[in-house]
Amino acid sequence: MPKTRVIVNADDFGLTTGINQGIIESHLCGPVNSTTMMMNGHAVEEAVRLSQQHPDLHVGVHLVLSWGKPLASTSQSLTKEDGTFRFTSRFLKEEPPDPKDVYLEWKAQIEAFLATGLSLHHLDSHHHIHGWSAIDSIIVDLANEYQTTFRAAGNEKHRDLWLTNRFDERFYGEGVSFATLDSITPGSSVEVMVHPANMDALLPSVTSYVNQRLVEKDLLTRYTPPDWWT
Repeated sequence: MPKTRVIVNADDFGLTTGINQGIIESHLCGPVNSTTMMMNGHAVEEAVRLSQQHPDLHVGVHLVLSWGKPLASTSQSLTKEDGTFRFTSRFLKEEPPDPKDVYLEWKAQIEAFLATGLSLHHLDSHHHIHGWSAIDSIIVDLANEYQTTFRAAGNEKHRDLWLTNRFDERFYGEGVSFATLDSITPGSSVEVMVHPANMDALLPSVTSYVNQRLVEKDLLTRYTPPDWWT
C-alpha cells in the first residue's frame, strides 16, 4: 500500500492549560504531529514554552474571529460592546465583516505568533471561518504574504495553497472513535482534525465541546497508526 502523508492537527493550542496538556500528551503518546495556536487564548505563554520543548511538533496559527478578544487595535468593527468578537460558530447567518479589518486582525495574530520565535507551519481557523465566502480571500492573501499553506476548507480555486489535498473532520463529536481513525483512506496527503484536552477549571467556560475532548485525548494516546501513515 502506498504511503500517505497524514497530518493529525490538534486545534485550540493555547486556549487553556488543560488543552495544552492534552495536545502534548497526544503528541508524545499518540499520532498528533501538528497543532495550531490561538494567540488570544488564556494559556498562550505556556503553549509557546511547550512548543519550544517539543520541536518535533509542528505549530501553526489557529486564526480567530469567533472567540475572545482581538489583538489588533483596528478591530472595533469586529467586536461587541464588551470588546469580544461579535461572530459565533453560526457566522454564516451573521452580518459579514469588512475584509480589510479581518486582514489586519489576522495579520496581528500571525505577527504575535512570529514574535515568539516559533516557525510558522500553516494556518487554519476557529470554526473554519477562513472558508466563509465573504472573507475567504483573506486566507489566500495571508498565505501568500507569509509563504505558507492553510487548511483545505474552502478556496477550491487555490488548492496549491492547501496544507493537504484532503481534510478529514470526522474525528469530532459522535465520530470520536478508533473506527473513524482506522477508516482514513490512503491518498497523497490528508489532514485529520482533533481536539484533545485534559479537564481544567476554565475548559467548560470557553467551549461547549468539553467531555468529548477528554475522550479524544484518551483514544489518541492509545492509538497506533497503520503502517501506511507517514
